[in-house]
Amino acid sequence: MAGEKNTSRRRFLLRGLGLGVAGVGALVLGWGVLPPRQRLHGSVPLPLQDGAVALNGWLAIGTDGTVTLAMPRSEMGQGVHTALPMLVAEELDVPLSSVKLIQAPMDKIFGNVAMLTDGLPFHPDDQGRVKALAQWTVAKAARELGVIVTGGSSSVKDGWGPMREAGASARAMLVGAAAALWQVPAAQCRTENGAVLHPDGRRASYASLAQRAAAIDPGTPVLKLPRDFKLIGQPAPRRDTPSKVNGSARFGIDARPPGMLYAALHLPPRLGDILSAFDAAPVLAMPGVKKVLDLTPHLAQRSVSCAAVVADTWWRARQAAAALPTQWKAGPQANLSSAGVYAEFARLLDSEAGYAYHASGQVESKAVQGMRQVTAEYRAPFLAHAAMEPVNCTAQVKDGKVMLWVSTQAPGIAVDVAAKVAGVDAKDVVIEVLLLGGGFGRRLEVDMIAQAVAIALQCGGAPVQLVWTREQDTQHDMYRPAALARFAARLDEHGRIASWDNKSVSGSITHQFLQRNFGLPGAGPDKTTAEGEFDMPYEIASQRIAHVIADSPVPIGYWRSVGHSHNAFFKESFIDELAHAAGQDGIAFRRAMLVRHPRHLAVLDAAVAKAGTPPPGHAHGVALHQSFGSIVAQVAQVSVENGEIRVQRVVCAIDCGIAVNPNIIAQQMESAVLFGLSAALGGEITFKEGKVEQANFHDYPVLRMGQTPEVETVIIASAEHPEGVGEPGTPPIAPAVANAVFSLTGKRLRSLPLRLG
Repeated sequence: MAGEKNTSRRRFLLRGLGLGVAGVGALVLGWGVLPPRQRLHGSVPLPLQDGAVALNGWLAIGTDGTVTLAMPRSEMGQGVHTALPMLVAEELDVPLSSVKLIQAPMDKIFGNVAMLTDGLPFHPDDQGRVKALAQWTVAKAARELGVIVTGGSSSVKDGWGPMREAGASARAMLVGAAAALWQVPAAQCRTENGAVLHPDGRRASYASLAQRAAAIDPGTPVLKLPRDFKLIGQPAPRRDTPSKVNGSARFGIDARPPGMLYAALHLPPRLGDILSAFDAAPVLAMPGVKKVLDLTPHLAQRSVSCAAVVADTWWRARQAAAALPTQWKAGPQANLSSAGVYAEFARLLDSEAGYAYHASGQVESKAVQGMRQVTAEYRAPFLAHAAMEPVNCTAQVKDGKVMLWVSTQAPGIAVDVAAKVAGVDAKDVVIEVLLLGGGFGRRLEVDMIAQAVAIALQCGGAPVQLVWTREQDTQHDMYRPAALARFAARLDEHGRIASWDNKSVSGSITHQFLQRNFGLPGAGPDKTTAEGEFDMPYEIASQRIAHVIADSPVPIGYWRSVGHSHNAFFKESFIDELAHAAGQDGIAFRRAMLVRHPRHLAVLDAAVAKAGTPPPGHAHGVALHQSFGSIVAQVAQVSVENGEIRVQRVVCAIDCGIAVNPNIIAQQMESAVLFGLSAALGGEITFKEGKVEQANFHDYPVLRMGQTPEVETVIIASAEHPEGVGEPGTPPIAPAVANAVFSLTGKRLRSLPLRLG
């Protein structure tokens, strides 16, 4: 393969953290002498009612014994509004039903530390001072920044410490209050079902103790041991199910502040086009239309150009926006085409460019040159998010204040962008985060928030709800990046992999995201581009994994499982090709390379055992992949009917550490498999002359009920720290299906979506 810059890991990591020699010195002299920012006591009071007493920055006890818990993570179907309260209820010894959620205030203690530390580009075998320094620095920075965000399958992982500590600390305070009241040692007291009990029969409810407890110093919280868990590990039902069934659940699109107007956009016909003129007169004459606005001046910092129509109903706004006569100036993407994107990727793949994310052994040594070589190239397309809830935001700008009602994964970023567009301080922005009708990374973006605020700014203090059409969402998304990958491996005389050489090309989500939302220039390697390739568990002595970041003319963003979504397909497909070339069974081939990885081996074996033998006319395909800390193996049962790939059954085994709520884990595996299978069988965004060629579900299909396979989940018992659950089930499904297709037909599918003929 073409060469690449072999960046040393030490220099690579320190540069990625913004640390030179001076930076390290400043770190030691500055943050180094300070204790880590605590995450128990906030600087912003909780918005409490009815005499509730706050015992720390996370929770309060009400006069009726209700526990009010500040919730900093967004609920988008992944079950965090059930799983996270379980952590507090466990340590506090209260029923889960007694925990009431309120939106967490904008306070640094609620920042998502795990999501940032998980972004470090370490190989699983990396150890030593560089890794320790990098992890410490990023964790420190994450605590100081306090970015409130939901993503990266990190909610339970991040909340495992601080939310349990909040519950344990409050319990210690309540026990201390009871002990002082009864004049007995605290060690003689125990807690149960929202009360403190003493062996002599005395009992005091948390509600009766809360005022006294607020003055007690809890000391260092003592957490329960796993053997003492009563709630964690149990299949508790989801708390949001009843409201979603009876229709009372409030999503972003359900916001209805008094006097609300509606807005619809007129977006560019091609990516990057600039609005040069429009004729508002005929549109203003249409029924219900209030305003026609050019948003370009307000969104210049985001490089967005569009018009908006405000009306008394959304349908009237939409009709008027569609009828608006406009003129557009061609932008830099006017000639963009899918063919051109892949041609540039191929050129970069042949070039000397790239970063070596991992290198071990001697890939090009004389010892391996005479061995059998196997090569392959794989391709993955751009993908849309296609969340069920339309893109929307409701905003009001009045008296120097901004109010937002929105379904967002990133309330902290939303507040900042709203403040910038409205020209106010962030403290003057109030946000109500509502339920998300699907996030998948799309609602990490804040473009719709900037647009809604820009519209509301010109509507005389009235609240305005902006709703995109499905076509706009499909054609103006921040897409999952397309990618191209090339592999070359050598097999020794025993059929074992002697060397593994992998180079891939794609755009950088992180570079674009930082530029788009923070105005920061993207530079250096981006872990998300190569995750799942450079950190694979297989024991191969000689490896070289490199990636080239292409300047993407297409707006790209985080998509469920990010780089793992295509890198798992590349890696697990090639592993299967090598097994076939070696004349070995794909399962046995993988097992032989997992001797020092017993957790991976156990997951693989569990999935295979549960899957059993495929019925006649069907074939099984296997894939194993680790992402977001969790290990997942999937076996897909596939048939071919009238030239179409049909997936009847998927067995999914997962080791995610301690299983906080097995029900939610199983639900998320089912969801992730179906999401990934939709993309694997039909997902593809293509470009021609600067335009997206797809528009709606008729040409960007998702699985219908009749195409949905049975999904069976096996959860491996573990005492390890909880890891991600929302995304790890997505990456393995595409290679599992592709490998089954090969087993059934002898045809190797190396491009997504998977199509025969």
